[in-house]
Amino acid sequence: MGLGGISIWQLLIVLAIIVLLFGTKKLRGMGGDLGGAVKGFKKAMSDDQNTEKQASEDKAEQIQNSAESKPADINTTDKTKDSNKV
Repeated sequence: MGLGGISIWQLLIVLAIIVLLFGTKKLRGMGGDLGGAVKGFKKAMSDDQNTEKQASEDKAEQIQNSAESKPADINTTDKTKDSNKV
């Protein structure tokens, strides 16, 4: 017994029939197309993850920069008001 009740001999017979129907060149071409699709999918997923990672790093950097920036000095406006009173 092989995969789910299918023996190895049954799988070989099905494979032989498929090769006879489609031919080796067509099967090779289909395999190449399938491989190219898988590579493209993996590349797209990798690019998407890199884009998300870069966006989160940029956002974290913006938050850090805004936290480090100094708030406006409130005392400078009070000093100009005091000097106008004198």
